[in-house]
Amino acid sequence: MRELVAVFRRELGGYFATPLAFVFIVIFLFTMGAFTFYMGGYFESGQADLQIFFNFHPWLYLFLIPAISMRLWAEERRTGSIELLLSLPVPLWAAVLGKFLAAWAFSGIALALTFPMWLTVNYLGHPDNGVIFAGYVGSFFMAGGYLAIGSCLSATTRNQVIAFVVSVVVCFLFTISGLPLVTDFFSSWAPQQVLNTIASFSFLTHFTAITQGVIDLRDIIYFFTLIASWLIATGVVVDMKKAG
Repeated sequence: MRELVAVFRRELGGYFATPLAFVFIVIFLFTMGAFTFYMGGYFESGQADLQIFFNFHPWLYLFLIPAISMRLWAEERRTGSIELLLSLPVPLWAAVLGKFLAAWAFSGIALALTFPMWLTVNYLGHPDNGVIFAGYVGSFFMAGGYLAIGSCLSATTRNQVIAFVVSVVVCFLFTISGLPLVTDFFSSWAPQQVLNTIASFSFLTHFTAITQGVIDLRDIIYFFTLIASWLIATGVVVDMKKAG
């Protein structure tokens, strides 16, 4: 655990040692506010809740989260510092998990800084704060899922741009897998069981359920399983490519 904490602190501190953290946070808060109040028509909706706010999270994360994850391992491989990192008395699992948790904590900080939205909706009306809290929990887990995917794909290349583009594509497929755009393609020839399985991989399916105020154990298990699977894959890829 000591090695894990050391990697976590090193990585998290690295975000704030450069302008990356502040640029990301500013862009995240600005776009989230702009999408909610202008594109989403928050005031015009007349609803004292944050449903419109949370509806934009998957699509903003689709581009902003890969911007965080693309540097996790690609930069280490490009500069050759991955060899130094893995030569230290740090287990591979601690390096993988420490980097991921630091990125997840950073995204959590950015998400927490949207708290004025919560204060605003309470000022304007009497929302169900339990539902709003559940939405934040779901958003945090969804960010973790995107980061785990991005971490694995970042480990496969030295180029951050390639890691970013591939991560966006893979995350997009996971996001829309439950929409008619995908299910209609399989509905004409695949059995219903297959359609249900494909839809179950969708971020939107599980995230939307949580934003409705229902924190189902199945949704939590989905996100934990997804994160764990991609982190295990990250460890395998890093171990395979550590010499290169």
